[in-house]
Amino acid sequence: MSTDSPAPRPSVLSDEQIEDALSASLSPLARLALAYAPKPHRMATLGLFALDARLANLLRHSKEPMLAQLRLSWWRETLGQDREAWPGGEPLLAAMRHWDGDHRGAIALVDGWEALTRPAPLAPEALLAMAQGRGDAFAAFARCVGCAPHEEAARRMGLAWGLTDLSVRLRNAEERAHVAALIELGHGAGTGAVPRALRPLKVLEVLSARRHAKGSEEAARSPRAVLLALRVGLLGR
Repeated sequence: MSTDSPAPRPSVLSDEQIEDALSASLSPLARLALAYAPKPHRMATLGLFALDARLANLLRHSKEPMLAQLRLSWWRETLGQDREAWPGGEPLLAAMRHWDGDHRGAIALVDGWEALTRPAPLAPEALLAMAQGRGDAFAAFARCVGCAPHEEAARRMGLAWGLTDLSVRLRNAEERAHVAALIELGHGAGTGAVPRALRPLKVLEVLSARRHAKGSEEAARSPRAVLLALRVGLLGR
């Protein structure tokens, strides 16, 4: 009798099916960043970006904070399980299988989004916690794609992206002022060059910073922004 552990249950979906199902949920900025993911890590990168988009959409369509928290708890519980326990056929979970067992690190993303369910107007601590959740998830991603020495740089990229993204999405003036103050304090700044597997994260960070600086969504989609993404994607800085 063999004593080998059972092999992980394969997804019933192909990578092409996963990408077809998830890519439409990504923002234009995230789709552009995904284009720079090296093929061995493309599905893991897609999983990270699509999970963030799914959680954002979950909050957007939850009328009450408690309902959002219940839905977030499902994701927290599911990501806390071994991937062998996940149901087949769910494209997002199929993409997260490519984290090769390191998916528990993505729970930080759930915690970050849950911080936005606190009473309004959101305090600086809640807004920073949301950005830190993205940062911690980016750090976990760095570990899962073999870039552990760059874990701290990935964390800073996620934190910076979290804040600049909030700065253009929040409608409440007080909350926007809190985020602007956090950005002025330099949270997440100064990551330098990063290895190829982390360049999609760098593209996301840099283009979101440009969008924040210009105060316009179009600033992240202009021809100049595309050239900036190309430079970052090729050089890592």
